[in-house]
Amino acid sequence: MDGKWLDRGECPECGSSDANVTHSEGYSHCFSCNTHFKERTDQVVVPMQNIKEGFTVGEQRGIDDRKIKVETCKKYNTFVKTNGNTITHHIYQYFNTKGEFTGNKVKQVEGKKYWSEGDIQSACLFGQNVFTPRGKYVTICEGELDAMSAYELLGSKWPCVSIKSGAQAALQDCKRSFEYLNSFDNVVLCFDSDAPGIEAAAKVAQLFEPNKCKVIHLEYKDANEYLKMNKRQKFTEEWWNAKPFTPAGIINLDSLQESLYDESFFETCLYPWQGLNDKTYGMRTGELVTFTSGAGMGKSSVMRELMHHLLKSTKHNIGILAMEESIRNTAFNIMSVEADARLYIKEVRDQYSRKDLEKFQKNTVGTGRFFAFDHFGSISNDEILSRIRYMTKALECKWIILDHLSILVSGQEDFGDERKSIDILMTKLRSLVEETGCGLLLVSHLRRPSGDNGHENGKEITLSHLRGSASIAHLSDSVIGLERNQQAGDETEANTTVLRVLKNRYTGDTGVASYLFYDKDTGRLTQVDNPFEVVEDE
Repeated sequence: MDGKWLDRGECPECGSSDANVTHSEGYSHCFSCNTHFKERTDQVVVPMQNIKEGFTVGEQRGIDDRKIKVETCKKYNTFVKTNGNTITHHIYQYFNTKGEFTGNKVKQVEGKKYWSEGDIQSACLFGQNVFTPRGKYVTICEGELDAMSAYELLGSKWPCVSIKSGAQAALQDCKRSFEYLNSFDNVVLCFDSDAPGIEAAAKVAQLFEPNKCKVIHLEYKDANEYLKMNKRQKFTEEWWNAKPFTPAGIINLDSLQESLYDESFFETCLYPWQGLNDKTYGMRTGELVTFTSGAGMGKSSVMRELMHHLLKSTKHNIGILAMEESIRNTAFNIMSVEADARLYIKEVRDQYSRKDLEKFQKNTVGTGRFFAFDHFGSISNDEILSRIRYMTKALECKWIILDHLSILVSGQEDFGDERKSIDILMTKLRSLVEETGCGLLLVSHLRRPSGDNGHENGKEITLSHLRGSASIAHLSDSVIGLERNQQAGDETEANTTVLRVLKNRYTGDTGVASYLFYDKDTGRLTQVDNPFEVVEDE
């Protein structure tokens, strides 16, 4: 008998899964029920063409585990190498623009290893030789299997091709085949739904004129996933609903629709002082609020109050990056507000029992909702941004307190160019707020005014007093200044901090908001009426 037995398959007569053996002459025989079939019952084996010495040799059949039919493999010149009934390699043939075979791309199924045979670099896109140019649609996929899958999912009607070397080389591959791709009325990008695929689609789309290129937003990873799960209708719907590409940052406002009225996207927490709320309507996630003051203006007291208030008024996690104090001191600062006592002073702390201190701890830093960055001093921009991003995304912190800006850039100054360093950092912080949606409370120092000794005498603050750069004011949603006359002879005046709203993007309302009196016994700040108001005698 000439020829040879090729592979095993299912018998249509007895149902055996592997007893029906196909012969190279075109017939098959079931060795279970002893039925002889004159013609092959499953798929026709087609010998590989364009074989060159040293190239991987295979046969043409369906790729069953990927649900790809033999007819599709024939159309795309795709072969497989088997070990009995098991497919061990996929062999994708590549051609140049003249239709000439140039080489193979071979995929080893186990381990998903790839290698090339011949000249793949000069070849056109996978499948390009199969479909003539100038049509209504062409779909570009990220891999050979996906191109064949998309072709089947679309009813074997529309041209589907693939880039050659994955997402990283997508732009280069499409540039080389630009004339071919551009000849179609519509170019549909069906790249993987992961980050590299999304990035590659954005780059390729910009090769074409506006509205010509459309991007499919896949619910599943790639086209082959849809084919394997038999989700033909879903893929077709997503293909037809592909949206014209628009550059990042440009959207049709009509696309907002219901999300325009979703008030839960950004959340508001009122300040602990009503006067400040009257002007700002509170602090919101997705905003950057800068608190600024000179030395001794009550900044530390304000931040202690805000950290404690966020804990008690929200259910969110809170991230703290206090660059000038240890995390131990940070913990005692927050506990102090809970205790109405200055626990950050050892002599005050010693007046309390261990049991009392543990209660204050349990109710604040012991809730598991505070996360602090254990670091002192300057740090690179990338490092601080990485820590904030980790706090917001991994630890789910909705509020971040960063104290303070000047020390962050102190070790980064380019020959003393503090302004440039602050510009860079503020831009990155602003972008991070937009990316993560967190509420960032930032502390920034004031520069020393000319002609006096500083702000210790209660000098009124303006935006021009911000130290280092105008970008602090430009990129902040709100700027709140703290004023206090440390040198006042009157004790009430000397212990009262004025909160002045210098910028308020939300409502536009600025000016003096609150007067906060510092109680030396408790360490707490309490809003009071204007203690400096002169009452005229009747």
